[in-house]
Amino acid sequence: MTAVVVVHGGAWAIPDELAEASVNGVKAAACKGFSVLKNGGNALDAVESAVKTLEDNTVFNAGHGAALNMEGEVELDAIIMDGRTLGSGAVSSVKNIANPVSLARAVMEKSPHIMLTSRGANLFAESIGMSTVPTDALVTEYERKEWEKHKNYVTGVMEDFNSQWAHDTVGAVAVDCAGNVACATSTGGIRNKMVGRVGDSPIIGSGGYADNLTGAVSCTGHGESILKVTLARLILSHIEQGKSVGDASQLSLRYMGDRVFGAGGAIVVSPSGQWAATFTTERMAWAAVEQDVLWYGLNPNERVKEQLSQ
Repeated sequence: MTAVVVVHGGAWAIPDELAEASVNGVKAAACKGFSVLKNGGNALDAVESAVKTLEDNTVFNAGHGAALNMEGEVELDAIIMDGRTLGSGAVSSVKNIANPVSLARAVMEKSPHIMLTSRGANLFAESIGMSTVPTDALVTEYERKEWEKHKNYVTGVMEDFNSQWAHDTVGAVAVDCAGNVACATSTGGIRNKMVGRVGDSPIIGSGGYADNLTGAVSCTGHGESILKVTLARLILSHIEQGKSVGDASQLSLRYMGDRVFGAGGAIVVSPSGQWAATFTTERMAWAAVEQDVLWYGLNPNERVKEQLSQ
C-alpha cells in the first residue's frame, strides 16, 4: 500500500509577496507529515503533524498568524477525522490555543463528544493540561495591519470574495501503509467576521471528512458556500459513484460555483493512494509526498515534481 500525504495552505488570491513563503510552507508540512508515516506513524498522526506545522507558520491563517474578528480577536476552528473508525474531534471559536488541531484530536480521544466550542473548548483544554498561549502571541503584525485596513466587515468580506481573497485555511489528508485514511483542517476564519462566526472548517462533512471505504478530504474557500453544499462529503459521494479523485473534486467545486457562487479548493486521497489537489480560486498552495517524490503547486494546472533524498 502506498503511503501519501497531501496538504494545502488555503485557496484564495495569494498575493505575490506571500507566494514563495506559502509554497515553502506547504512543502515543509507535507514532508513533515510523510516523515511521520515513514517512521511508522499512522494517517491520523501524519495529518495532525502536517497541520501543526502549518498552524505554527505565521504565513497561514491558522494558529499563529490567524485572521482577526470584528473586535480584533483570534477565534480558531479545527477538525480531525479518522477514516478507520469515523471518529472525529472538532473545536470552534477557541482563543489561546496555538495548535487547535491537537485540541480537536483530544476531543475525539479523551471526551465523549465530537465538537466543543468557545469557552467549553478552552475549559476542556485546561482540564487535560494542554498548554495555552497569550492570545496576542498568535497575532502577527501583518494581520493586525490588514485588520486595521479592513475594519468594516462588509467592506472586508465583499473585497475578500470579489477578489476571491483571504481565506487561507490549512489542511492535510493522508493514507498510511495499512490503507487507513485521515483528514485535518484548521483555520482562523474570515478577517472581520462577526464574533462567534463558525465556518466550514470544523464541521464534519464540510471542512473535512475521512472514511476508509472512500477516501479523505480537506476543504478550503468561502466557508458559508462550502457549508451549503457539504463539500467534503459531496466529493466523496462522487467517488462512491465511481469517479476518480480528481474528477470528483472538480465536479463538486464546479457545482458549488454554479449553485451558490462560491469558490474554493480541496485536497483528496483515496485508500489506494490516488490523490488530487483542485481549486477554483486564483491560487492554492499545495504539496504532496508519495514514495520520496514531492509534488507541489500554486497556480492553476501547475504540478512541480521534486525528488526527495532517500
